[in-house]
Amino acid sequence: MKLQIAVLAGDGIGPEITQEACRVLRAVADRHGHLLSLGHGLIGGAAIDAEGDALPFETIELCRNSLAILLGAVGGPKWSDPNAKVRPEQGLLALRKTFGLFANLRPVKPDPHVLKYSPIKEEYLKDVDLLVVRELTGGIYFGDKLRDENSATDVCRYTVEEIERVLRLAGKLAMGRRRKLVSVDKANVLETSRLWRSTAQRIYADEFPELEVEHILVDAAAMYLINRPADFDVMVTENMFGDILTDEASMLAGSLGMLPSASLGEAGDGLPFGLYEPIHGSAPDIAGQGIANPYATILSTALMLRLSFGLEEEAAAIEAAVAAAVKDGVLTADLVRGAATPVSTVQAADAVLERL
Repeated sequence: MKLQIAVLAGDGIGPEITQEACRVLRAVADRHGHLLSLGHGLIGGAAIDAEGDALPFETIELCRNSLAILLGAVGGPKWSDPNAKVRPEQGLLALRKTFGLFANLRPVKPDPHVLKYSPIKEEYLKDVDLLVVRELTGGIYFGDKLRDENSATDVCRYTVEEIERVLRLAGKLAMGRRRKLVSVDKANVLETSRLWRSTAQRIYADEFPELEVEHILVDAAAMYLINRPADFDVMVTENMFGDILTDEASMLAGSLGMLPSASLGEAGDGLPFGLYEPIHGSAPDIAGQGIANPYATILSTALMLRLSFGLEEEAAAIEAAVAAAVKDGVLTADLVRGAATPVSTVQAADAVLERL
């Protein structure tokens, strides 16, 4: 199979972690007889510096001619002026909109060997295996924005169609898991959430009667993620709520550096086009030091092979290799506590390659 992948390293630690993930992709492709083609493009701050645009036309065309996208991270203090006309994050938002990447999937399944590094007590983390499905192209991030000298307004808008498609995807995913789904909203206050809840009630009653469905408010969801995370299977929510809750859920795993994500478009009759990235940011404070954790990015390539290419065996091999490396104590600085010696970004990737 030909694996045509656009690699957008981005900013901060992005180039370091995507480089190691590409090494793993090459090894897997060679072992399984696939033809790997990696094209590299600019996004975020690096693109602003080079082209004056957070998502240059050349990058859009590169992605359009690829079957999936691997992204590092975007942003950093160099481009953090809130009054700047062009910001790195605009490149990522434009990428999602351009390719219709409407659903973000973030699996959270803490590795038993790193539970002790989570700020949450280990007894709360036993049997945690949840998937957060976040709507990605609607809501307040994409609404109209107004500002004058004394006030500012961000419009949160959703259509029934936008809500239905992400609810259906979450429902299908839940049917393949434990058949439990929680829909998160703020229906006691927000009109968009009332539309979300009524649409969810209709969709799940009519199309997914086998699912055990619960509707909860976002503030309660934030609390339950900490005090009973193992009760969740699939959680689906709107854009901003999902952005916040997934970062909170990442702490269950001990480190942002352990969690991958996938942003998917419509599948149609085939496999979905997707953007795959670690959930962490660009970490400019450690960029260039060779100490960033590459595991989340490597695990993102496993999601890519599974979801956009249908290569389950190859995806499982990567996940097993990362798990084996962690079990053997090959840990980067974000996971190491006490007297243990952390490994470098390259050494962590080497450990994965050795265990493939």
